[in-house]
Amino acid sequence: MTRQSVWTPAYVALGSNLGDPVAQLERALGARAGLPGTRLVAASAFYCNPPLGPQDQPHFVNAAAGLLTQMSPEALLAGLKAIESAQGRRREAEDRWGPRVLDLDLLLYGSRCSAGPGLVLPHPGVAERNFVLFPLLEVAPGLRIPGLGRAAVLAANLERSGLECVRPARPAEVTGPI
Repeated sequence: MTRQSVWTPAYVALGSNLGDPVAQLERALGARAGLPGTRLVAASAFYCNPPLGPQDQPHFVNAAAGLLTQMSPEALLAGLKAIESAQGRRREAEDRWGPRVLDLDLLLYGSRCSAGPGLVLPHPGVAERNFVLFPLLEVAPGLRIPGLGRAAVLAANLERSGLECVRPARPAEVTGPI
């Protein structure tokens, strides 16, 4: 996987509504340790919320994580997709808005804006989804989303309704130099 010498902040959304969603997110946070040159800096509380798509599926559990990484955005995304696969996600069998064992989305990578095939930064919908933006604010309260503005200002336009905390935030275990 591609590594660089500079540490770049990156933010990831985590979601699950199959199996034991809280355990799926816990495993995903732990699996992040296997990504080379990547450290978990902060993780939000876990929130239960109704699905964005079809309503005839279980509620989701969502969270956000703040990372420092030496991986390129493409390599980081590939690593996140490998974690999803290792936990049983099969993309070819899913609807776009359907249920899933695990969903890991790269929301932001430094101040990068891009719209390439397979990777759009910032992630589409980051500013409109309360289950993404409120956990992200827990991880990085002063965050500016490239091309969109301050996350706190964007969140002021959203309601918290439908978000129920199911696991409080826990301190991240950052090891080594940052």
